[in-house]
Amino acid sequence: MNAYINKPSVAWNYFTYGQFLLAGSLMAGGIYNLDASFAAKGFYAMAAIMLVSSTVSISKSLRDTEESARLHNKIEDAQTERLLAEASSTEIS
Repeated sequence: MNAYINKPSVAWNYFTYGQFLLAGSLMAGGIYNLDASFAAKGFYAMAAIMLVSSTVSISKSLRDTEESARLHNKIEDAQTERLLAEASSTEIS
């Protein structure tokens, strides 16, 4: 059984971290320079933090679902191979 493991490259990891830092910096700078009351700035900051948090949660949920499906498929493949091995060994005898 060929198990393909999809690992992101180091360059991709640096790119995603940089993208996150840039987006966070721009959002913070935009909120800081906003012509609004302190309460409104706080509201926007909390909304931005909640958006990032929910995005991370959704990403983790989707990844966990995919990984559990992969594990389930591996278990089914192993059971099928075992049944085929048992069936072929009983046919020969």
